[in-house]
Amino acid sequence: MRHNKKFNHLGRQKQHRASMLANMTISLIFHKRINTTLAKAKALRMYAEPLINRAKEDTMANRRLVFSYLQNKEAVKILFQEIAEKIGNRPGGYTRILKTGNRLGDNAKTCFIELVDYNEAMLKDSKDAKTKTRRSRRKAAPAAENPVAEAAAQEPELPAAE
Repeated sequence: MRHNKKFNHLGRQKQHRASMLANMTISLIFHKRINTTLAKAKALRMYAEPLINRAKEDTMANRRLVFSYLQNKEAVKILFQEIAEKIGNRPGGYTRILKTGNRLGDNAKTCFIELVDYNEAMLKDSKDAKTKTRRSRRKAAPAAENPVAEAAAQEPELPAAE
């Protein structure tokens, strides 16, 4: 029985799954965005986000812990210098999954997984959204308080018929 076994095993043994997730995390750190299946992306998010969270505090203990998972010095260096600088004030949610449809060969659901602070297109959209102000209907309503009186005032008076 599989009581309380909630993570996806992805059809692999523990060692294979751990090395695959470590390699995918390294690729995510280097490229900032990778294309994979939806199941792998969800498993990668659970694997990578705690490591990214460790990078916020640059201590030797955190570097060694992250290196024990990734086994790649360059990835650890990029994670603690470049990525930690961008995510320093973010409380969580360092990755984003964007679904892209189904794969042609086996109809598997595919997606992009990316680091949130590195998608330039979405950052531009969020800046534009912040500059817009909220418009309310109440602000426009006081201009025409009595529309019947205004309509009567605008109509020209006709001369009385004698």
